Amino acid sequence: MAEVRYENPKGTAPAQGLYSHAGVANGGRIAFIAGQLSVDAGGAVVGKHDFAAQFGQVFKNLGDVLAGMGVGFDRVAKFTTYLVHSQDIDAFMVLRKELFPSLFKDGVYPPNTLLMIDRLVKEDFLIEVEAVAVLD
Repeated sequence: MAEVRYENPKGTAPAQGLYSHAGVANGGRIAFIAGQLSVDAGGAVVGKHDFAAQFGQVFKNLGDVLAGMGVGFDRVAKFTTYLVHSQDIDAFMVLRKELFPSLFKDGVYPPNTLLMIDRLVKEDFLIEVEAVAVLD
């Protein structure tokens, strides 16, 4: 059975947030999930100018993609997060701290690379998150 294990190898600097330094995939196929944006099922932007609303919709959309592939967040090996405004970093950290314990029950979290970019595909978007997951 495929599984993902998160590791913080001995001798490494401590993680600077709710993430691990490495995700190790054992077995299964690897899925590269496109960056998810804050859109509803009809394609409309959710939470224009509202970072918290967009964060919630992005992770809902990620969950929907994972579920559609027959897995859950426990199969995520890595996230890459793109933010448009550096001022949203603190909000991102707070929201992730609130959400992740419900997604990752053992309190160990996937690696995450956080990048600041000029803009996303539409100017209304404030956050985009892509993932690598392991499927059965």
